[in-house]
Amino acid sequence: MKNLTALVVALVLPASAVAQSTSSPAPSDVTPAPGSVSTAPVIVAVPPPVNTFVLPTNSEVVLRLSDELTSKGKQNKVGQTFRLTVAYDVKVAGTTVIPSGTPAVGEITFKTGKGIFGKSGKLEVELRHVDLNGQRIPLTGKYRQEGEGNTTAAIGAVVLAAGLLFVTGKSAVIPRGKELSGYTAQSTTIQVKPLI
Repeated sequence: MKNLTALVVALVLPASAVAQSTSSPAPSDVTPAPGSVSTAPVIVAVPPPVNTFVLPTNSEVVLRLSDELTSKGKQNKVGQTFRLTVAYDVKVAGTTVIPSGTPAVGEITFKTGKGIFGKSGKLEVELRHVDLNGQRIPLTGKYRQEGEGNTTAAIGAVVLAAGLLFVTGKSAVIPRGKELSGYTAQSTTIQVKPLI
């Protein structure tokens, strides 16, 4: 009987030792070997979703002139472009698609200086486009500015000076800060990143 008990103990102890040596260690005891790949979860930054809006044709865009334009002298020339900024947010479905302060471009298309007989100077400009983060949005809009004429004074000069005319009209001036309304020339798709 003693021999049988000793035999059972001898068989059970090695099996118990093997079972303990093959059991998994507690998670806190796991240390990755140098150079091994970590199994920790990887967090990937996902860019925020982009909302797409369509700005219809003939949508109004109010622009503010950045510098004064004048028909006087050689300061401004036909073909010269000039800077403007969007004066007020342009919205589609309550969302701002073109924020105020966005740069825009116009062009001088016609110019005449003041002359004798009270002739006033004239200046015509056309709005060209808005530059929205590299996206060019074409605009339409044409404006004409004339200086105040001096016709009455010129007629008086003829009578008083017997034809010696020294009275001229005034130059056309569009002041800095003047607001001009432009309109989108075509339907334009604009992508807007939502505020986080």
